[in-house]
Amino acid sequence: MPTVSVGRDRLFEALGRTYTQEEFEELCFKFGIELDDTTEKAIIRKEKNLGEEEGSEDEEVIYKIEVPANRYDLLCLEGLAQALRIFNGLDPIPTYKVAGINKESFLEMHVKSETSRIRPYVVCAVLRDVTFDEARYNSFIDLQDRLHQNICRRRTLVAIGTHDLDTIEGPFTYEALPPSEINFVPLKQTRKFAANELMEFYQSDQKLKKFLHIIEGSPVFPVIYDQNRTVLSLPPIINGAHSAITLKTKNVFIECTATDLTKANIVLNTMVTMFSVYCKEKFQVEPVKVIYPDGKSYSCPDLSVYHMDVPLSYITRIVGVSLPEKEVASLLYRMQLEAKLSISGDETVNFTVSVPPTRSDILHPCDVAEDVAIAYGYNEVPKTKPSSLKPCSLNQLSDLIRMEIAMVGFTEVLTWILCSYKENFTMLNRKDDKATAVINGNPRSADFEVVRTSLMPGILKTVAHNKDHPKPIKIFEVGDVVLLDESKDVGATNRRHIAALYCGANSGFELIHGLVDRIMEVTGTPFVSPGDDVGYYIKSADEPEFLPGRQASIIYKGKQIGTFGIVHPEVLQNFDIPDPCSFVELNMEIFL
Repeated sequence: MPTVSVGRDRLFEALGRTYTQEEFEELCFKFGIELDDTTEKAIIRKEKNLGEEEGSEDEEVIYKIEVPANRYDLLCLEGLAQALRIFNGLDPIPTYKVAGINKESFLEMHVKSETSRIRPYVVCAVLRDVTFDEARYNSFIDLQDRLHQNICRRRTLVAIGTHDLDTIEGPFTYEALPPSEINFVPLKQTRKFAANELMEFYQSDQKLKKFLHIIEGSPVFPVIYDQNRTVLSLPPIINGAHSAITLKTKNVFIECTATDLTKANIVLNTMVTMFSVYCKEKFQVEPVKVIYPDGKSYSCPDLSVYHMDVPLSYITRIVGVSLPEKEVASLLYRMQLEAKLSISGDETVNFTVSVPPTRSDILHPCDVAEDVAIAYGYNEVPKTKPSSLKPCSLNQLSDLIRMEIAMVGFTEVLTWILCSYKENFTMLNRKDDKATAVINGNPRSADFEVVRTSLMPGILKTVAHNKDHPKPIKIFEVGDVVLLDESKDVGATNRRHIAALYCGANSGFELIHGLVDRIMEVTGTPFVSPGDDVGYYIKSADEPEFLPGRQASIIYKGKQIGTFGIVHPEVLQNFDIPDPCSFVELNMEIFL
């Protein structure tokens, strides 16, 4: 979930009252967000990897608030305060509007055909007569950064440019040119660079170098010019210094270039709706006409309200509470959704829900029902068990076996289903037959290269990280492994396994053997003579992870379902375990 850092005092000022820590935590919980608080200096120390220190009483308290990933309107103090004030019944839902202007005053953005080769879409808008102070300006910049990190997917889908409109002249053009032909002074610099020079210049910039890959391999770079061929921006990398906004900026020109037009409109709407509150005409935005090479044009932003029909019965069924119509409408209003009641010909009670441009997360009636549940309070919904709920037999069996193994004195562990290639094969003395393990094609870490084919690596790593724990160590795990399987549509299949390990002054082989017998006993599987298909028997095994002559295979109905034995000293050395261990692993799905 995205985290928003806001000053506590400024937030309380926007909310119109001061809260105690407990009161504000309760408000956040009711609204569906999470609160953590810290000081400004603590954040700086954390960013610089410095140790924790005692904060002084005069330090500004910074609230770090986790918001839902699809609530882009909550990524700044302005949107957060507005949502909470409406939730508390202090403010009405704002009515956003596009300013009515004549054709002569319409700003235009002309899109050149070459942009289709790299970044084909652009949307624009203007905030007129904005009043900035330092806090508002910083919030405006922070919102751009948070949107870039979230819905914009690190600027790959959308890149935002903001400009002081009084320093540039329309109409504007959105072009795509060879990098050597683009020359301008970038933001926070004093000399001109060619675009290809900028790619090298920003290789050492910790913030911007991670965006260079988006366009640096292209023969043309996107660029936005004004009427005088002044460069506004080189998206998605950097804006021009000429049009940089400051605290004195009164008119802000916002452009969003994109590879995804839907997300571009969401981003533009979020920017203008959050900060139009600081315009002289509150909640009013000036449109810009975007004209494409084929002659098609449209005006943006689109701040129209979207209407959705949702049956009352659907809402109450999803929430699990029978609510009267007026209460549902009131709850939706607290979540910034206006709902008007209507009754269809078959006496069905429906709501026509008006979704404002700030709530791009409302895509389906289930989203409306979720907002009703949040406003009603999840803790107020009575607990019930669905009549159609039937537990999975494999999970039931897993729980029963967990209980039995725990009663024998073993402690359950839960390990990663992903492991490194070495842990799954080399460190267990196994060879990769290329037909068993699912390999992760693009692992973020060497620790997660392979989907485990055995529970053994995770359990051995657990012991290795707890070498100082008093002996003996008796642990077990009931979990899934994944094996390649061409008969499945996804090419792989899950298997539920049981594994247990004893580590102590001696190997404890007899204890692991006894645990095998106990598992078979509680599952109703008798010990039989070899060749008998009624129960199970054991026979000598030759697995490389176990000590030769001190291991056995578990045979059930003619199939090997598991192996147990003393872990090979080389395997223990690979995992840096100094004490002898015995281990068992078997497939429990055969008991169903």
